[in-house]
Amino acid sequence: MTQTETFETIRFTADIVILTPDRRVLLIERGWDPYEGHWALPGGHVDPGETSLDAAVRELEEETGVRVTPDALHQIGTWDAPGRDPRGRYVTVAYLATVPDGTQAVAGDDARRAAWWPLDDLPERLAFDHADILSTAVARAER
Repeated sequence: MTQTETFETIRFTADIVILTPDRRVLLIERGWDPYEGHWALPGGHVDPGETSLDAAVRELEEETGVRVTPDALHQIGTWDAPGRDPRGRYVTVAYLATVPDGTQAVAGDDARRAAWWPLDDLPERLAFDHADILSTAVARAER
């Protein structure tokens, strides 16, 4: 390696798209920067020794109280575009699951609120690139 070569720090996260048969998606209102007060998909950092799937299960429960088993989640892709997060380089693996209509969600962890949103009446702007992740998930679910 030469002195001019540098490495960037890359953080690893998992995001979760939870849909219901009546076409609602579970979102959280962020209680911290960046995007404080904006709506986002549940998700967060993958802890040391943890897989992104395990992190998805854990983060979903911590932020919304919704419990799913790892086999209920299906990987829909990886989002790694530079600049997708203003804090630095973040790579996320996104997962999709469907839960029954009427599943209760309660905000926890750093979420101000957790709420079910109709897919045809989403908040004006989702945090990060979560609108892209959600679009991919919905297209996958409708196959």
